[in-house]
Amino acid sequence: MVKKLKRRVFLLLETKEHQHKSSRFFEYFLIFLIISNTLAVSIESIEEIFTTYQVWLTAFNRFSVGVFTLEYILRVWSCTTLEKYHHPLWGRLRYMLTPLAIIDLIAFLPFYLPFALADFRSIQLLRLTRFLQLLKLGRYSRAIKILTQVINLRQEELILTLNIVIFLMIFSGSLIYFAEHEAQPDKFPHIPASMWWAVITLTTVGYGDVYPITPLGKLLGGILALLGIGLIALPAGIIASGFTEVIALNQQKNKTLSPRICPHCGNNIDQPLEHSTDLDH
Repeated sequence: MVKKLKRRVFLLLETKEHQHKSSRFFEYFLIFLIISNTLAVSIESIEEIFTTYQVWLTAFNRFSVGVFTLEYILRVWSCTTLEKYHHPLWGRLRYMLTPLAIIDLIAFLPFYLPFALADFRSIQLLRLTRFLQLLKLGRYSRAIKILTQVINLRQEELILTLNIVIFLMIFSGSLIYFAEHEAQPDKFPHIPASMWWAVITLTTVGYGDVYPITPLGKLLGGILALLGIGLIALPAGIIASGFTEVIALNQQKNKTLSPRICPHCGNNIDQPLEHSTDLDH
């Protein structure tokens, strides 16, 4: 009886394992709750509205925390349904250490910490942690799942690009320091401060709060700005090619899992037999 109930709870929580209407309803309910919490945090920053509706906002916050807490407990309890988490103790510990489970825990754990003697800064930090609930959307959003697949697929290229950016930032920050320090000691007092200019120039943002005035500094700034254009386009191209590949793989996977069957011969239309000559479906 308990095993059967655990299986039902697991199927209710894991929509990817079971496409039942109740499971879909629970998924949409959690998505609505996460987005509503994010909007509530934004509204609470308006002092007039927060003062007027503080009771309602606090009640909604407590209700959401209760739902997220119950969801986490049920997930940990029912995860032993899966073979890789079948052990009642170590299986649950392994599940609790997975990235999604940690995100679920972060979504409600800060609200159970003792804030009775907390100062204003701690209360503000508690409000900020509610934005972390947006990370829970990664469990339900197909777009975020595809983005995660793209990053995993292209992680080596993205890490290489990041290394190039860090190298250029340090190198150009050092050069601009030696070029501009004597002319502008207040704007380029040391190399770490000069790296701010390097970041703004590399990303082609150009705030204009710090800029070179010496000929050598202007030459370096122009070269770095041109390099920044290509450097920003490089990860964009890597991610775009990754999206194309992941979407193609997902479409192929969907065809394999849900193939179209010919009503006349019963063969798989998406993957016809190697020696089949009857392709008129």
